[in-house]
Amino acid sequence: MEIKQFEDKNLAHYSYAIVSNGEMALVDPARNPRPYYDFAKEQNAKITAVIETHPHADFISSHLEIHKATDATIYVSKLLGAEYPHQTFDEGDAIVLGNITLKALNTPGHSPDSISIFAIDESGKRQAVFTGDTLFIGDCGRPDLREQAGAITAARADLAKQLFHSLRNKLMTLPDDVLLYPAHGAGSLCGKGLSEQNSSTIGAEKISNWSLQNLSEVEFVKELLADQPFIPKYFPFDVAVNKKGADAYATNISKVLQRDPVTSEGCANSLNPDVLIIDSRLQEQFKKAHLKNAINLMNDNKFETWLGSIVNPHEQFYLIAENETTLNQLIERTAKIGYEKQIALAFVMDYGNAKMNLFDSDKLKDNEDAFTIIDIRNDAEVKTQKIFANAIHIPLHQLRERTNEIPVHKPILVHCAGGYRSAAGSSIIKSKLNGTSQVFDLSEAVKKFQK
Repeated sequence: MEIKQFEDKNLAHYSYAIVSNGEMALVDPARNPRPYYDFAKEQNAKITAVIETHPHADFISSHLEIHKATDATIYVSKLLGAEYPHQTFDEGDAIVLGNITLKALNTPGHSPDSISIFAIDESGKRQAVFTGDTLFIGDCGRPDLREQAGAITAARADLAKQLFHSLRNKLMTLPDDVLLYPAHGAGSLCGKGLSEQNSSTIGAEKISNWSLQNLSEVEFVKELLADQPFIPKYFPFDVAVNKKGADAYATNISKVLQRDPVTSEGCANSLNPDVLIIDSRLQEQFKKAHLKNAINLMNDNKFETWLGSIVNPHEQFYLIAENETTLNQLIERTAKIGYEKQIALAFVMDYGNAKMNLFDSDKLKDNEDAFTIIDIRNDAEVKTQKIFANAIHIPLHQLRERTNEIPVHKPILVHCAGGYRSAAGSSIIKSKLNGTSQVFDLSEAVKKFQK
């Protein structure tokens, strides 16, 4: 048996190929199926099974596309309510893959329909377990993503209780030397304290993972529910898409790339003013010249997450990049969260009919009251440290909907923790207020004021 881990660093997502005697099973595949096809060719193996541990909220899976291309059977829990051709795969069920066996464990908690899969090798030994979003390295899955999404919904407290028992009665009963392969690593919003490691063992997690310690159910639930990250707008949308099955990745990408090109000179007049503009250029370029009402969401390792946090599902937007290579990459990354159909037009440009003045941070010294300061960090960050005493806190993912709460009688100064989010936040406020007040971005200068 060979296990190959695939990593998408931007989404902190791990997927897997399991190979035995010329047959391959995939676990939680990413949107682009090409790497799995290439690996199958390299191994001279046929993809015969695709297993989904649950309908993912943070990325679009290629399970249906792979099924159509290879005739591989898709295996999911019967509780998922899948709308695509599939075979149910629940506790007691097994898949024979070459010389090995894959068995299902129902491990609800992150979602009501979560399963884990353990692999039994040629000698009959339980070798590895693929835990999806149930158990991570250093943490466990959050239980608050399925209150309003999926075939089965459940209150977060009830799911947290289910997770408590799934960890203790299912996963912790596996031998200590069983290898642990989760669906996510550090940086994922599917948990709050994931390790940088990409694999572990059940025994190691029993020692170091807080969620596997000697806690009562009440203590576990309280700790698990406290200070969970925000839920991006796209999460419920992706659950629904994955439950139905996504369109072919390359087909949708090509439709975006085949759109008519736009020239900088005619751009401002040809665009629909009611369509959102996402400008991915560096903030220095953006501030010098950009299209009126554009949002500066820079090309960064969290582009997908913030795109899906600011832009609503089904909302059309224009996508701007500094060059063709970057533009193509961002289109592909947009497809990872299922937003590629929302791109009304994607183009390269450096033209702009608007600008944003740079802010002199020395003006803040002993003069904070001269500005309306907007803190767009997440709740947990503000709870840990308040940088400016009188700042109004509106998290970035809520900002477009809450700009009416911002007083406009003074210049507005926007900050985050390091400058990336404040570039987006200040441009959102500027576009929403439409000249009612001056808007400035504190950018990286915020670090001067952090204690």
